Amino acid sequence: MEYKDTLLMPKTEFPMRGNLPNREPEIQTMWDELDIYSKVQERTKDRPLYVLHDGPPYANGDIHIGHALNKILKDFIVRFKSMNGFCAPYVPGWDTHGLPIETALTKNKKVNRKEMSVAEFRKLCEEYAWEQLEGQREQFKRLGVRGDWDNPYVTLKPEYEAQQIKVFGEMAKKGYIYKGLKPVYWSPSSESALAEAEIEYKDKRSPSIYVGFKVVDGKGVLDEQTNIVIWTTTPWTIPANLGISVHPDFDYSVVEVNEDKYVVASDLLDSVKKEIGWENVNIVKKLKGFELENLKVKHPLYDRESLIMTGDHVTTEAGTGCVHTAPGHGEDDFIIGNKYGLGVLCPVDEKGYMTAEAPGFEGLFYDEANKPITEKLQEVGALLHLSFITHSYPHDWRTKKPTIFRATAQWFASIKDFRDQLLKEVEATQWVPAWGETRLYNMVRDRGDWCISRQRAWGVPIPVFYGENGDPIITDETIEHVSKLFREHGSNIWFEKEAKDLLPEGFAHSSSPNGLFTKETDIMDVWFDSGSSHQSVLEEREDLVRPADLYLEGSDQYRGWFNSSLSTSVAVTGKAPYKGVLSHGFVLDGEGRKMSKSVGNVVIPAKVMKQLGGDILRLWVASVDYQSDVRISDNILKQVAEVYRKIRNTYRFLLGNLADFNPEEHTVSYDKLREVDQYMLIKLNKLIGKVKNSYDSYDFMAIYHDVHNYCTIDLSSFYLDFAKDVLYIEAADNLERRSIQTVLFEALHALTKLMAPILPHTADEVWTHIPNVDRESVQLTDMPEEQQFANSAEMMAKWNSFMNLRDDVLKALEIARNEKVIGKSLTAHVTLYVNEEANQLLTSIDESLTQLFIVSGFNIGGSLEDAPSNAIKFDDVAIVVSKADGETCERCWTVTRTVGAVTEHPTLCERCATVVANHYA
Repeated sequence: MEYKDTLLMPKTEFPMRGNLPNREPEIQTMWDELDIYSKVQERTKDRPLYVLHDGPPYANGDIHIGHALNKILKDFIVRFKSMNGFCAPYVPGWDTHGLPIETALTKNKKVNRKEMSVAEFRKLCEEYAWEQLEGQREQFKRLGVRGDWDNPYVTLKPEYEAQQIKVFGEMAKKGYIYKGLKPVYWSPSSESALAEAEIEYKDKRSPSIYVGFKVVDGKGVLDEQTNIVIWTTTPWTIPANLGISVHPDFDYSVVEVNEDKYVVASDLLDSVKKEIGWENVNIVKKLKGFELENLKVKHPLYDRESLIMTGDHVTTEAGTGCVHTAPGHGEDDFIIGNKYGLGVLCPVDEKGYMTAEAPGFEGLFYDEANKPITEKLQEVGALLHLSFITHSYPHDWRTKKPTIFRATAQWFASIKDFRDQLLKEVEATQWVPAWGETRLYNMVRDRGDWCISRQRAWGVPIPVFYGENGDPIITDETIEHVSKLFREHGSNIWFEKEAKDLLPEGFAHSSSPNGLFTKETDIMDVWFDSGSSHQSVLEEREDLVRPADLYLEGSDQYRGWFNSSLSTSVAVTGKAPYKGVLSHGFVLDGEGRKMSKSVGNVVIPAKVMKQLGGDILRLWVASVDYQSDVRISDNILKQVAEVYRKIRNTYRFLLGNLADFNPEEHTVSYDKLREVDQYMLIKLNKLIGKVKNSYDSYDFMAIYHDVHNYCTIDLSSFYLDFAKDVLYIEAADNLERRSIQTVLFEALHALTKLMAPILPHTADEVWTHIPNVDRESVQLTDMPEEQQFANSAEMMAKWNSFMNLRDDVLKALEIARNEKVIGKSLTAHVTLYVNEEANQLLTSIDESLTQLFIVSGFNIGGSLEDAPSNAIKFDDVAIVVSKADGETCERCWTVTRTVGAVTEHPTLCERCATVVANHYA
């Protein structure tokens, strides 16, 4: 007889190697054939609704690692909620309008816009957007993200645009929409206005000049020919200067330098002297800023006067305390200029070139005008100092080129009119991390009115008509009619038809007695597009609801989607569009650097999935503290892959040792389990509770560590290690063996379900190998419930104490192994010298201690005081490790004197001989 054939070794077809790059697509094909999303929704349709509303990525290019982080985090939450008592639909979305697609067509696709109408160009934009969307959709699906991929929301869809028009109309009806001439961020490279959310700051080298404006009307306060000194880093705005602002409460010094007089803020005098190089400076007198109000100075370049004004926006952080004011090129300048009735001068066109309103510099690009303007100031004796500085400067986040402030007629949403309600809704929202509340609160508190118009072609038109007298027309009737047109035909009809064909039949208005109308040609800011999704998606679709339970995006969306969504929703409904907001950081390389193609440190999701698999990428997401910036590299992914291997091996061991286990026939009731099995079942249920709480609090890193520790420490290093002696050696129906299998079955089910949101491919692969499972997918089951046991506290205390004692035994065995006293632990005999408490603990354990310690012999030698000098001493125990006495059993490898006790099986121990005789004879 081959004794090895009598061992009940693990049996499973679940492979040790994941081979995820090849196996995952097969599993996804199975999901598609099952229509798993629909099945999950059908199964959970009568449950409370939980809506995570997807912030739409932009449909251009392949997805990057930040996209992967975002979508995977969302999938964790949605999958968990659908397995934990909720109906959790997930409708993915895409943002499809805006400059990047226009640029892709004109630069990359070499489309000549001048050869076609706006409507024709827009159709090409739409086709391109759909192409990009299709590519991204497949990449998101490859990540294992489950959702309504066949019916996503897309900002270019007619039904979306129709609802967006209603949002605009409702805001206009409440008086929140207006058209006005104001300085706004302007991108010469895009030839369009920008919102604050479209601005990013990068370093720029700029000229730094100090200029003297001579007083021409000092009103008895200042001598004429005294110079008011200003400082600016934008010499090109000097032609637009209409005034100088001072702070009414600051002290100002009139100083004499080389027989010339200058005025600067007293607190800045030292820094100005140092910068300009003044020597022998005499302070003639001091005065308050308000004393300078309404004095006049001569413009250094033109034959006109500039007015001295007072304003609280003036600071002493830099410069001279006398602020060059050009109402056409700055928000503060515009406000104070409006207060003093200066008017607006903006001598720069939409492409950034100086106009005829800047005599002498017409036709120069604004940045190129800096030098000739500075030279002219030098020529007329007004330039006091020129140097260059590198400073943080606003750039167009799409073109990456500098922006300017430029006064133009734009459409605005008036934030100030409902700011207080916005702030209340920020306070009413649950923020994770908590600092998100402060961040958005401060943004809303400090933000100006929102410029919502763009001078581009690819976007949703601003639905405004103009009468013969130029007055804008926005009525309930026109909004409703345009909305219906867009729902039926899409927004391109706005550019295909004349104004009269877009108005309701028979429409009349007092501003057009002859019935002649024109239409607005600007489009809406893309943030208005995506910010309207609470109406265009949550209200539009029957399977969703407003407000959503959660918005989850990167931390850059505090100024973006979180902000624009809040603004439009509060304006229209009075409430925030979300109950909670969760944000994540950015993905950096392994050294904490920003990813860059030029540096060569970009991690591409598709490449990771091709090499390692989607579940490895998902497990990486679970392993990081995503609420801060996170790191990824080949080495980091290798570490994650090693953790995956341990989890997978745990699944394989559990499956292999349950091949002959039928839960309906073989499950042992809790009260009949051995104590060690009860202890492991209690630990499993505590893990269930912890993991579910971690999912609810979005703490996926805790799940990663808790499950990993449970698999490697609680199971692999303890329970599964000693359980082999029972699972392999004893007869199939041995009560101890069935008890262990009962625990293993519960652990397998629980671990598969608990990890299903994070490792969906692996979880479903495991599920298909579990005996006696009649479900098509683990996704169609619920999370395990945490069971409570009457003796939990007592059992945990007892066995935690034993585990501490066992750790000391394992350390002693390791020391003895290193000293060549023993080989493997089964060749050892362990003698313990313990205190009374430990003695009571050990004698109260009914299980085989030799089995639990994985040794061949064990005894208690006496108290701590009795320990011999060669004992290995710890705080509460002294241990002597020696070689076990006897021979090695051929079947179980235990060293025992009972080998040969049964003559029919001379190489077996008495236990193995009995099992073989009773079951294999």
